[in-house]
Amino acid sequence: MSTILVTGGAGFIGANFVYYLLERYPSDRVVCVDSLTYAGNLSTLERALADPRFVFYKQDIRDRAGIDAVFEAEKPDAVVNFAAESHVDRSIESPEIFLETNILGAQVMMDACLAHGNVRFHQVSTDEVYGDLPLDRPDLLFTEDTPLHTSSPYSASKAAADLLTQAYCRTYGLAATISRCSNNYGPYQFPEKFIPLLIANCLADKPLPVYGKGLNVRDWLYVTDHCRAVDLILRRGRIGQVYNIGGHNEMRNIDIARLICRALGKPESLITYVTDRKGHDLRYAIDPEKIHGELGWLPETAFADGIRATVDWYLAHRPWWEAIVSGEYRDYYERMYNDR
Repeated sequence: MSTILVTGGAGFIGANFVYYLLERYPSDRVVCVDSLTYAGNLSTLERALADPRFVFYKQDIRDRAGIDAVFEAEKPDAVVNFAAESHVDRSIESPEIFLETNILGAQVMMDACLAHGNVRFHQVSTDEVYGDLPLDRPDLLFTEDTPLHTSSPYSASKAAADLLTQAYCRTYGLAATISRCSNNYGPYQFPEKFIPLLIANCLADKPLPVYGKGLNVRDWLYVTDHCRAVDLILRRGRIGQVYNIGGHNEMRNIDIARLICRALGKPESLITYVTDRKGHDLRYAIDPEKIHGELGWLPETAFADGIRATVDWYLAHRPWWEAIVSGEYRDYYERMYNDR
């Protein structure tokens, strides 16, 4: 039996990965560590908590003593580090917590892996570490060799964690890998993120805030495809390597907004253009050739199917996200979008 420790498992991608492991590997145990900040939601893990193979710890990854106690108690065979502050706008507003969690927290996890027998470690990163690409060069894609060129405190903190992971591989022999994914979407995504924000506002007949003219391009990846890729890297990836995980699905933000309006039968007049984000990246596009060639991975979910499944999930789980948007998030939302 293998024991996989998942940090940030009460968040969007982490929770989907928890469920992926529990469903795919009936003999594995899953240990979840999450500090339950504003984006961590224990109700997301309700089904997992009923599974005897799942254990949850409310624990901050920056707490060395607390993390060491989890390792002592659970003796994980591998660690997947999803735990991170991840919203670009929040990083612009308050960068310090991003540096502490995303860099120092990753260091604490790697130190614990080394101290407990060189436990297999996987760092979940982002394509945002590469900066952006021009809108008029669709031939350009991010590869694993693209230089890091960050635009926000968030992406800078993730790039720093990537470099630290590589340094731990070389200096200490840590058995680690890194993955950099494109924009995820799917169930359990926190409503401050673009797609669930549009869905929630559409259903409430509220304005749909789109930065600038909505021409920024993102490569969208359904979260289950991401989970499958991370699992493959964890089990079969080459130690010390970086793997890009992309959806081969570039979309302009304005086209996403229009698509969701159509899916919910709402008028496009709800779309409202707001002042652009500071340092807003123009285009992200990933070349996933390396993970395809080495591990056989390709995205399986067509965007039309994934976005329909996502809209249906938010329609079927209104109590989950309505409880969020009625709380502390509302204050943050007002600060971000009022008067823009």
